[in-house]
Amino acid sequence: MNEKETHLKSKLNLNFSIVSKARETAKKIANETQRFIDLHTTTTIERTVCRLLGIDGVDEFDIPLPNIVVDHLNKKNLLGRGASILIGNAVIHTNLKPQEIAEKIAKNELDLSEFSLKDFSEIKATINVIAQETLTKISQNKKKREDLINKYGEKTEPLIYVIVATGNIYEDVIQAKAAARQGADVIAVIRSTVQSLLDYVPYGPTTEGFGGTYATQENFRIMRKALDEVSEELGRYIRLTNYCSGLCMPEIAAMGAYERLDMMLNDALYGILFRDINMKRTIIDQYFSRMINAYAGVIINTGEDNYLTTADAYEAAHTVLASEFINEQFALLAGLKEEQMGLGHAFEMNPDLENGFLYELAQAQMTREIFPKAPLKYMPPTKFMTGNIFKGHIQDALFNMITIITNQRIHLLGMLTEAIHTPFMSDRALSIENARYIFNNMKSISDEIVFKEGGLMERRVDEVLNKAYNLLQEIEKLSLFKTIEKGIFANIKRPINGGKGLDGVIKKEKDYFNPFNELMIKQITKGGN
Repeated sequence: MNEKETHLKSKLNLNFSIVSKARETAKKIANETQRFIDLHTTTTIERTVCRLLGIDGVDEFDIPLPNIVVDHLNKKNLLGRGASILIGNAVIHTNLKPQEIAEKIAKNELDLSEFSLKDFSEIKATINVIAQETLTKISQNKKKREDLINKYGEKTEPLIYVIVATGNIYEDVIQAKAAARQGADVIAVIRSTVQSLLDYVPYGPTTEGFGGTYATQENFRIMRKALDEVSEELGRYIRLTNYCSGLCMPEIAAMGAYERLDMMLNDALYGILFRDINMKRTIIDQYFSRMINAYAGVIINTGEDNYLTTADAYEAAHTVLASEFINEQFALLAGLKEEQMGLGHAFEMNPDLENGFLYELAQAQMTREIFPKAPLKYMPPTKFMTGNIFKGHIQDALFNMITIITNQRIHLLGMLTEAIHTPFMSDRALSIENARYIFNNMKSISDEIVFKEGGLMERRVDEVLNKAYNLLQEIEKLSLFKTIEKGIFANIKRPINGGKGLDGVIKKEKDYFNPFNELMIKQITKGGN
């Protein structure tokens, strides 16, 4: 659907000439930032390459083998060429597999810097064969997801998205299956607190975590198996979500691709603003992680909703829209289709604000019309939840109503006990019942309802859209990095060379090579994956 077609159907008389200008400005911002991205790699990207070449496991001290290989190359000042060049060269010299090479490095039995460099075309051909084997497996996972959705049928109503966060993957499985039986469509396994700041990925199944469960490949496998079982039992596909944000964005994206996750929270700005991760590091990491998600058919979720936890939802609404425009362009550069862009926004206005519901409704309808193909992720009230469960249940009901009125796709369920404790299964059941009642009772309301011409809602979205466009023009002049330094998003300032992970940013050498960049983009463009 092009913007002209969208304009003809707009219920808010949106000025789509401004939308087009905003989108073009966001494209310029993303392209300028991409020029910086293209000149650099990171330690995380190179660890991801190792994982995608088949390197897995830990040494006797539980240090992941991808970390060992990359640290080895970094100490030798070889990482600027790319891990794949050195690993491919070693494969030719030794006739060993990448996994065997990594194990020998871990035992100090092999030094990649000691091998003479073979012809580049030979190295590239050797590595591409190994890389393509991995990509074929990921493509098969994508096809399996599509086959299962076709088998069970796709839900047309909003997808009810709930979280589990016990810290124990086996307890998470019990809660996830219960939630699916209660009516949930998407299960998000919340990650253990501050895992985003770990510069490595824990290994194996985990049973202890604070505020959530560690994101590991084995935990992904365990939960995917459990949800496939309950999908078969219920006759509908239950989606799995986790987080590929933080210092290991692309590594966790690769793990998710291996284990057929369906959605990934994936947003550099979230890590910069709320986890103080260095902006250069995470913007570079975001590109490769999104490329992996694009190839694997994963829907990304972005984090604009978080801006409204620190900034006022009424005053800062335009910053959410501006960020969505930018995130859309970054996603397109990485090969993501619009149908994979779960752009984030939230129901977070002060409940004491007069006509607050109408302002929330206007914002949600505007977002839906500007991004018509995107499976928007709509977040529930949290900032003004007080522990009054009766009022909280009403706030969630109003949020549920806006979701169905404006055709949001991914509906993160509000909990009546928000601000009290991690929800009990009974709390989750009541919230699912609330949403299902409203979605069924108001199923066709979007087709019936129209908004007053020249009314409060039209005036509001006109104001928000114009302010977002003006902000994008300002960002274009400043650059995205300097904008973040000024604290324009979420009222949080971050220095360009501050935060965690800057030492993991590496300038690419002229002969740098990453086989997955070339192969994935080529196959995404052709639609062959």
